[in-house]
Order: sequence, then structure tokens, then C-alpha cells
Amino acid sequence: MPMWREVWATYGGRITGVTTGIILGLLYFIVGFWDMVFFAFLLCIGYTVGKMKDEQRGPIFPWQRLSEWLMERWRPFK
Repeated sequence: MPMWREVWATYGGRITGVTTGIILGLLYFIVGFWDMVFFAFLLCIGYTVGKMKDEQRGPIFPWQRLSEWLMERWRPFK
């Protein structure tokens, strides 16, 4: 079992990359190019959001600041 840990520690990124390539290649053959591109786009979005959550950076969009700006901009009775 420790041998697999060493292999994963050394080549984990390559193993993940090849596995992802095989899966996306099969997806290309099954559903087509544009569906695969859309899937890859959604995958990138998910990765980015997950990475931000792991690094505890906060939300992608500053919703609180945006809502305050909109309320100030379009306040009905100034």
C-alpha cells in the first residue's frame, strides 16, 4: 500500500490529467464536440469555485457591495 502513496505523491497530477483526458475524449465521441466544450466550461467553473472555497477567499461576486450600490443609485426618494 505505501508504494501507491509514493506513486500518487510523485505522479498524482499526471494521473489525474490522463484520467480527465480519457473521460473527456470518451465524452467527445459519445455526445459531440460542442457538448464536450460546454461540459469542460462547467467543469472549469466548478473547479474555480471549489478552489476559492478551499482557499477561503470569499464569494466571487461581492453581492453585499453590489446591492448597496444599487440601493444608493436607484433610491426612490432622495
